[in-house]
Amino acid sequence: MKLVYFAWVRERIGREAEDVDPPGEVKTVADLLQWLKDRGEGYAAALEHPKVIRVAINHEHVDHQTTLPRDGEIALFPPMTGG
Repeated sequence: MKLVYFAWVRERIGREAEDVDPPGEVKTVADLLQWLKDRGEGYAAALEHPKVIRVAINHEHVDHQTTLPRDGEIALFPPMTGG
């Protein structure tokens, strides 16, 4: 699956996108965020508070209990603010 990172999530992780193949036990968005958090310092900093991270699968916003596709694009966003 392809992961795409936006705004300060991208800055903390240090990359715009990457292709990953998470282990079989990673089944939901919440599982993915936890797995990513354990991948290193930048990921841990970006995902310190995973509940605030917004996620889209193939350009559609989803909640953290959504089942992940094995292929597709998963986008991670920080919380949106007005202005």
